[in-house]
Amino acid sequence: MALTKSSSIEDLCINTIRGLAMDATQKANSGHPGLPMGAATIGHVLFTRHLRFNPKNPKWPNRDRFVLSAGHGCLLQYILLYLTGYDLTLEDLKRFRQWGSKTPGHPEYGVTPGVEVTTGPLGQGFGNAVGMAIAEAWLGARYNRPGYNIIDHYTYVLASDGDMMEGVASEAASLAGHLKLSKLIVLYDSNHISLDGPTVMAFTEEVGKRFEAYGWFVQHIDGMDINEVDQAISRAKEQKDMPSLIVCRTHIGYGSPNKQDTAAAHGSPLGAEEVILAKQNLGIPTDKEFYVPDEVLEEYRKAVPRGRLLEDEWRSLYEQWKNEFPELAKEFEMAQEGQLPEGWDSDIPWIPEDSDGMATRNASRTAVNYFAGKIPWLLGGSADLASSTYTDIKGEKEFQAGSYDGRILRFGVREHAMGAALNGMYLHGGVRPFGGTFLVFSDYMRPSIRLAALMEISPIYVFSHDSVGLGEDGPTHQPVEHYAALRAIPNLLFIRPADANETLAAWRFALTQRHRPVALALTRQKVRILPGTKDKAKEGVEKGAYILLDAQGTPDIILIATGSEVQLCVAAKKELERVGIKTRVVSMPCERLFLEQGKDYIEHVLPKAVRKRLAVESGVSFGWERWVGDQGDVLSIERFGASAPYERIFKEFGFTIDNVINKAIKVLWQG
Repeated sequence: MALTKSSSIEDLCINTIRGLAMDATQKANSGHPGLPMGAATIGHVLFTRHLRFNPKNPKWPNRDRFVLSAGHGCLLQYILLYLTGYDLTLEDLKRFRQWGSKTPGHPEYGVTPGVEVTTGPLGQGFGNAVGMAIAEAWLGARYNRPGYNIIDHYTYVLASDGDMMEGVASEAASLAGHLKLSKLIVLYDSNHISLDGPTVMAFTEEVGKRFEAYGWFVQHIDGMDINEVDQAISRAKEQKDMPSLIVCRTHIGYGSPNKQDTAAAHGSPLGAEEVILAKQNLGIPTDKEFYVPDEVLEEYRKAVPRGRLLEDEWRSLYEQWKNEFPELAKEFEMAQEGQLPEGWDSDIPWIPEDSDGMATRNASRTAVNYFAGKIPWLLGGSADLASSTYTDIKGEKEFQAGSYDGRILRFGVREHAMGAALNGMYLHGGVRPFGGTFLVFSDYMRPSIRLAALMEISPIYVFSHDSVGLGEDGPTHQPVEHYAALRAIPNLLFIRPADANETLAAWRFALTQRHRPVALALTRQKVRILPGTKDKAKEGVEKGAYILLDAQGTPDIILIATGSEVQLCVAAKKELERVGIKTRVVSMPCERLFLEQGKDYIEHVLPKAVRKRLAVESGVSFGWERWVGDQGDVLSIERFGASAPYERIFKEFGFTIDNVINKAIKVLWQG
């Protein structure tokens, strides 16, 4: 293969990207050189001709967003960020995939300036971008005024063949087409190669036709041609009522004489000999590593004054808008900064003990509507389950095409897409998103939940039907193992409130979080208002666990529970103390928060001297051994559920007052 050497400054720029990608993977002895080499033209055109950004202020609110959904090709993004003047150096490229570097193996939000989202699990970035486009549309509809387009930008995605195979991208694409998110432009790096070999082994569909069916504007181009890429993006930006997919035919590992268009260029360095051959092919000096010609750096660094001018123009417009609409500007700035309005929690409708009980999902509906009335940028919805999760905001419109100011999101039966979109909405900034489904379907959202925890962002998950208490739907819908599975995710706050007051407190606490996602697990069945929660729930939820009811003097036994099972312990305490057994009841809505309180508080709630303990939870016992110790026990469910009215299920599985009493007495007798 003999390629024409660089004939223009743009060719030189593009080949410099390829050379840096080869050198960085070779030095790290790890990485994916193929995509950056094949998609270098796409990246170059996007960053130099279309993307509106300011390298010296990566958080400028009206910047275009760029999402590298094909996160394995992160070197393309790192190289472009360095070249265009972000806070990234050539030394950072040399430290690719090394401990503590700004250039990790896949893009990580908060690690590398200019990276908008953590990507790598394929399809997730695509879903995040749909969420960003939703946020852009909502913010524009709420804050823009005639002559003042304060929020008016595009979300660009670079996606791979692998992204197009993953189901989450399909769900998100379907939703984006329905919503007519015209500011969303996806550049599909169609190189026909995946890790195992040619995509034809498993992937022969017409992707463009699928996206046309979703309601997208689709173009097919030569992704190696500068002008074709440029013109296609321009045409995509002209669309006003549909998102765009640009199918870019590219060549993975472009320039490598022996590995171009093969899987050998995908996930491993090319090798020293092949790097030399590829550089010779591309007209790159073979005696230099990490070579960046002065004229290339000069060309790319034009992005700095260009970006400064773009932001200055926007800020000038913003100041005019702010002077004309000061209250709107105040709200906008609070939302952008993640602040909460004054008095946002001043009159929470706490519920007295003598009130009728209610399902905690009903209490969550009360919380949603109370806080939505205080926080205008709180918006969310459910995966076709609003009638069960109670996530609708009363009096608000639906977010739909032509009604982008609606605060009720209809995700459809798309939990995968909902989870990814919530992350994208939060990352975009200016909105506080929540989404609801049944707890058992958190399985479908788990990759997105994990990434939210990894990125240290704070979407809110409203999971109803939290136990076998949902009843007749049976074991397919009864999440016995999900408490433990979600508690295992680092940095996720899984909260299972015991009654309506703990639910209100959990929502209040969730809204104060900025670096941790919060998952609420809520009952379908009614639970009583427990004694003391009206006064104790706020602090109790914040601390993760608290003494709900105490014994007179040192307790003989401590009953620990979460969710609807706390009421069983409250009732059991009354009977145990009637026969002289001093009993403490501890509600533990959030184990992780409790662990963070430190030894003194943990000792206060669960003193080591009281070794007789019984934990009660309608799920698997995994994890409770930490709290019950060697002289305690757990009333749990170690099998899948059953189909029957919930009262019968709880009775059959032993979740009755009498059984809690009997188990407690048995614990006291042991040892």
